[in-house]
Amino acid sequence: MRNKRSLTAAPLPPLLRHDLQGVVWPMWSSCRLASPKLALVFAAAILAAGNQAPAQKPAAIRQVRNAAEQKNWAEARRILDAFEKDNGRTSAWLEAYSWIARGRLFAEEYGEAVRVARDVEQQALALLKTRKLGGDASLAIALGAAIEVQGLALDAQGQKSEAVAYLQQQLKRYYSSPIRARIQKNLHLVSLEGRAAPALAVAESVGPNKPVPLSSLRGRKVLMFFWAHWCGDCKGMAATMARISKEFPNLAIVGPTQPYGYIAGGEEAPRPREVAYIEETRAKYYGAIERMSVPVSEENFKLWGASTTPTLAVIDKTGIVRLYHPGSMTYDELVPYLRDEQPAKPSSSKTSGR
Repeated sequence: MRNKRSLTAAPLPPLLRHDLQGVVWPMWSSCRLASPKLALVFAAAILAAGNQAPAQKPAAIRQVRNAAEQKNWAEARRILDAFEKDNGRTSAWLEAYSWIARGRLFAEEYGEAVRVARDVEQQALALLKTRKLGGDASLAIALGAAIEVQGLALDAQGQKSEAVAYLQQQLKRYYSSPIRARIQKNLHLVSLEGRAAPALAVAESVGPNKPVPLSSLRGRKVLMFFWAHWCGDCKGMAATMARISKEFPNLAIVGPTQPYGYIAGGEEAPRPREVAYIEETRAKYYGAIERMSVPVSEENFKLWGASTTPTLAVIDKTGIVRLYHPGSMTYDELVPYLRDEQPAKPSSSKTSGR
């Protein structure tokens, strides 16, 4: 894994939206991870948590997460129990509890990870009897984490078909909920590479290059770059993307993005104003990426599971996904996928999302 680096935080959006953004690279170098998939997901979770303002969430959530990073289960449990004594089993308590499940997963303690994740899920379902998932950020985070841990634990133990079936079931169950994209991301991590690319909505766009359906790009390799206007890690990849656009003139480059309900500084904004701001951001930071079309659609992010930004994907000339990678990549990691030979899978990532 790479060394920790500096963080450019996203502006703080209302309630649940902050769960989809900016992250810090996890200090998990002492733990051998079972697979690059787990490294990607854990990095996204840590960075998303790190971008939340301290006043927004109880300190116990961060403290349990830190203890889980160190595999100090006794300390994590002590903090969790103390918080429960003072506050009860609130959704914030449940979010803190979910970090124990995630920590156990990335420590490769799969049985315990699944046990805790199932407990988190059951308690989340109990809370959902009196509230909506979209109105409680901590509850959505906890439930999403519980589903994620159970699916990835199956995959990490060689039960890929079971993992796919489980995640497909959960995706159907929560298709209209705020955790749809997160479940879709995990399903894609387990199963998308080697399969046909999902659809792409192209009706709305910004910039001079009009997007076309992916089916119209058959015969060319396609590089997908999902980005967000607030995303510092996305801007950090702009130079790499511009270099690639110049060195691979036949490569189709598509940069999907979406509105989040706010603009600079976290100021809430209606969609037309935000779309105009997206175009300003594109022109300022991504204008040197030749030929990149920029479709604007929330549905694209759901279909592709792009709850992490950036998310990168490479589609071959026949429309098959050869790379699906939540998080940024270096030039050296990405370029081999744009050539004819099939490279080895990258082992780590930097991410700006969940």
